[in-house]
Amino acid sequence: MASRDTAFVEITPEVLLKAYGCGIFPMAESADDPALYWVEPEQRGIIPLPTFHVSARLARTVRAERFRVRINHDFGGVLDGCAAPAPGRTHTWINERIRTLYQKLYDIGHCHSVEAYDQDGTLAGGLYGVCLGRAFFGESMFHHVRDASKVALVHLVARLKATGFVLLDTQFVTDHLRTFGAVEVARQAYHKQLEAALVGEADFAAFARDDGMSGAQALQLAQTPV
Repeated sequence: MASRDTAFVEITPEVLLKAYGCGIFPMAESADDPALYWVEPEQRGIIPLPTFHVSARLARTVRAERFRVRINHDFGGVLDGCAAPAPGRTHTWINERIRTLYQKLYDIGHCHSVEAYDQDGTLAGGLYGVCLGRAFFGESMFHHVRDASKVALVHLVARLKATGFVLLDTQFVTDHLRTFGAVEVARQAYHKQLEAALVGEADFAAFARDDGMSGAQALQLAQTPV
């Protein structure tokens, strides 16, 4: 289900957070379209945190620490990476209104980025999402180097498990996300999980922003049932 919003209706960070709390999120048709669509899928994508799966090959990569993972160090850079064309994704839904809204959410502590840097200190991949209560709503991810966004996702899940989150919303399910255990749940079942996740608060920044956990620690936390 989706409804179109005009380019002239102001959406504040507070309105956006209320929408997330109701199971609704915005998207744009393209980067050039100033309008937004409010979306509430019939089938919602989530990654159940207790059954998050890491392949043996990716586990070796995470443990080897090929990438340095940082938190909220370059939120703008992650937005740029997620908005840029990539193989299999020639268009982006991240328009200027989306950028502005999520930057404002970041400024007030309700949006976070997880970044993976290569050995030269270059941003190689990452992801960002919205925090509300004990729910994390994953928005988008990107990579310039193989496995960079996957490593960021492992570190994200480790952090979510360690800091009290109970819901990881992926909005939709792709073949890529299925390899980590993503599933679709019906709207009514999703709302029950969301309602429970909005009770209480989780602290995304409970680990230090930089060098908060090693690859081995992230892997162990990410794969520990909760």
